This record gives sequence, structure tokens and C-alpha cells, in this order.
Amino acid sequence: MKKILTSTALLVCGLNAISPAIADDDKSFDAHSKNAFAIAVFGDSPYGCKAGECPADQPNIRPDTKDGPNPGDPRQIEATPAFIKAINDDPKVRLVLHVGDIHSGSQYCTLSYNRTVLDLWTQFKNPLVYTPGDNEWTDCQKSKEGGNVKDSNGNYVDYANGNPVANLALIRSMFFSKPGETLGKHEKKVISQAQGYDPAYPKDAEYVENVMWEQSGVLFVTVNIPGGSNNDDDNWFGATTKTGEQIQEVAQRTAADIRWLDAAFAKAEADGIKAIVIAEQADMWDLDGTLPAAQHIAKYKPFIDSIAAHTAAFGKPVLLLNGDSHNYRSDNPLVDNAPCLIEASNGAEAACTDDSYDNQPHGYNVANFHRVVVHGSYFPLEYLRLTVDPKGKYTESDSAFGPFSWVRVNP
Repeated sequence: MKKILTSTALLVCGLNAISPAIADDDKSFDAHSKNAFAIAVFGDSPYGCKAGECPADQPNIRPDTKDGPNPGDPRQIEATPAFIKAINDDPKVRLVLHVGDIHSGSQYCTLSYNRTVLDLWTQFKNPLVYTPGDNEWTDCQKSKEGGNVKDSNGNYVDYANGNPVANLALIRSMFFSKPGETLGKHEKKVISQAQGYDPAYPKDAEYVENVMWEQSGVLFVTVNIPGGSNNDDDNWFGATTKTGEQIQEVAQRTAADIRWLDAAFAKAEADGIKAIVIAEQADMWDLDGTLPAAQHIAKYKPFIDSIAAHTAAFGKPVLLLNGDSHNYRSDNPLVDNAPCLIEASNGAEAACTDDSYDNQPHGYNVANFHRVVVHGSYFPLEYLRLTVDPKGKYTESDSAFGPFSWVRVNP
């Protein structure tokens, strides 16, 4: 235990050494600013149609073909510039956060599509922080996303034939080409794990997508936790067993992610931070209709254990933001029978009919935690305006918690 604590302490010293050099250019929103600001949070967007769902009677939508499902319904892509403008025009928003999945689970994984999204995102005037989702890398090996699928000319339709490791490398090379810098016209300096990794674990430097920064008394940390099953329960390319490459990917990333969470909480303690926001893609409590359901999400337990233990020890508000399950949800899955609000099928909000707490092993009781799932994957496009007020001390509710308050915006 002493060795682990020493390693964490050394890492925090390293992170603090990096921080001054990469401080945000906007001094009115530095780590200990008293100023409130808002973040536009969205995910699972832009989505295309799923196999068999592309309307053939609409001329602007390419129907499914004999070579496989349509590589993309353009309607959300076409709506994205107006969506970005709406966020740009929101005077309260100072930062944008995308919580993963830049296309649907039935779209091909191609360099050209990634480039389309990246080009669209250059239109954001504010800094954009992005954490990858399963659809753009772990699920590329599935046939419905183009894995092992060839076009009529005999060429594989996916980048690297859908190999997840290769597709994650592609995402990194395109969306994280400048470690420690966000996307968007006004870039923000952040600490990437590629810069602030624990030297005892040099392979952690690969996780350029994991970042953290401090702003207005809050520490923000992103972690690459893909939806579905943490890339563990779905064997690549439909094989009967897992390949060594898959086993290694899961083990190495899970360990790196947990060390990054360790570092984030340690830094928050060292810097006297008032609250923490964790952003990742997976809904780690979502059964998703999969059977056996509990097995499918079982490999998220190490992350939940880490977050629960760290949050309880921290003793201050910790807010988790995720996408993946598509319907807006506000709850605390670390407390049994906690109040819960969800987006119903008609888009209205209603009390939840299930308790996320029951979907993972029990034993947690962490009251200073809250989770919000952001809306995604279908029209209308929507973002969550998350306001951070360092002076705020909100009683936990469906739309507020500690220094945080939020509202759904449907521009």
C-alpha cells in the first residue's frame, strides 16, 4: 500500500508541474475562479439509421444495399451545423463536451466518416472535449458496423477491416493529434494521460484521450470506458473465444483508466477542489435487453468500485456524465432506491420504473454522487446545459446537485 500511495503522490506532483504550463488562456475561468460558467454536453450524435430502417421513399436518404447496411443516414449530419450554431450562440456556454459515439451501431467505421465529423466540429467556437464511444472503435468488428464485410468490388468497407485497436488508433490520430489540447476554434489546455501518466506504467502514455483539467473550483476528468460491455463480453468478429489482442486491450485500458481516476481524485484532494465531474461513454448500469444481462455489464464493476470508494473518501459532490443508453436519465445508482427521472419514449420526463442500483452488485451507499445520462441517437438533437457555480450549494434534485445545475436544451 505504501508503494502505491508513493506512486500516486509522485504522479500528482508531476501533474501539478504540468498544470501551470497548460493553464487556460481565459484567466477568468482558472482553477479557483469564482465565476460560474456552462458546458454543453451531448453524445450519441450524429447518428445514422440502423439496418433496415432507412426510408427508401426519401430521395435524400441512401437505402440499404446488398453490400450491407447503409453507412449513414445523412439527416443528423445535415442538422449538425445548425445544432453547432445553436450551441455557439448560447451566451452561457464556455465549453462543449461530447460523451462518445459519433455514429450509430449500424454504420460503417471509415476514415472518411470520421473526417466528416471532425470537420463539422471545427465549427465549434468554444473548446470541445471528446471521449470516444464503443461505436467508433470497439464495435467496428461487428458485421452490422462493417466488420468482415466487403463491398461489391471485394474491398473491406471498414477501416482496417474493423479491427478495434486499429480504429482506436485512427480516432486518436484524428481527434487527439495534439496531446493536451482540445478541439474547437478556441482551444483549451488540458492534461492528457499521454503527458501525465505514472512513469511506473509507461504504456499508460497511449491513452491520449484521457484528460483532466480544473476550472472554477471543479476538477473534470474524462475516461475511455466504452459502452456495451467494456469491450469484454462481445468476442471480436463473432468468434467463439476472445483473441489475445482483445484480452490485452481490455486489461491494459481498464488498469490505465483506474490509475487515471486515482490521479484525478488525488489531485482534487491536493488542490482543495470543491467538486469533481467524471465524463465517460458507457452506461455502466444499463442492461440494454442483453441476456444474460448481468454478465454483459459485469466488467464495469472495477470502475464502479473505484468511483464509489474515491467519492466516499472525497466527501464532496461528484457528478458522472455518460451517454450510451440514449435516453436522458438523472439518478444516483450508488444509493438504493434513490429518486430517478428518465426520458420516456414520447420525450417527456417521468419517474423511473427501474432502479439502476439493482443492476450491479449491491453494497454501495454513496450519497455525495449523482449521475446524468444525456439524450442521444435520435431527433431532435439536444444538449444538456450544465452550469457550474463555485458558490452554489444545491440540494440534490433531478436538475441540481452541489455546485451543479442543468437543463435540457432542444434548439
